[in-house]
Amino acid sequence: MKTAAIEPFFATLAAANPEPKTELEYGSPFELLAAVLLSAQATDLSVNKATRGLFAVANTPQAILDLGQGRLEEFIKTIGLYRSKAKHLIEACRMLVEQHGGEVPRLREELEALPGVGRKTANVVLNVAFGEPTMAVDTHIFRVGNRTGLAPGKTPLDVEMKLMKRVPPPYRLHAHHWLILHGRYVCVARTPKCWQCAVAAYCDYKPKTPAPKSA
Repeated sequence: MKTAAIEPFFATLAAANPEPKTELEYGSPFELLAAVLLSAQATDLSVNKATRGLFAVANTPQAILDLGQGRLEEFIKTIGLYRSKAKHLIEACRMLVEQHGGEVPRLREELEALPGVGRKTANVVLNVAFGEPTMAVDTHIFRVGNRTGLAPGKTPLDVEMKLMKRVPPPYRLHAHHWLILHGRYVCVARTPKCWQCAVAAYCDYKPKTPAPKSA
């Protein structure tokens, strides 16, 4: 993607959705952290279904610890990899209580020190809970970054670093949400919906996918 196309690319996405939000349901930084930790290799929809019940009973690190791993697993067993995720969440809650007074830290290094929390999860928490202009590169952003030519890279970190360089500052806060939603609903994995795409004119992907013929 040519540099001159980047500003109108994001301006178009911003005009269509000025205040993009995560599709995970949460009411506090801790609920967000827990939801993102549980969302690895799972859909936001499946996580939301599980956390509605969980957060109604336990929505603080201490409350999760009091619940215990066995009962926690019962709440989240509909989510993939639920046993390992329950273990990580319990361990993360213990660290939050013992080292951070039950609060979610605002420093990347402290977030990434929590069990089950990698760079992407830390980026989501920093961005959504604390308003940091981070880029949480998931499979959707990785695909969109490479397919459009906006931020080609061989690894998520490559794509993240290029996005931080190429996304104009006014768009950085919301950029990862626009790109996730675009990848989830328009620039989908198998057959991108180029005929529906508002930013197709700025994208390097060729040939553009034609609209399906009506039956």
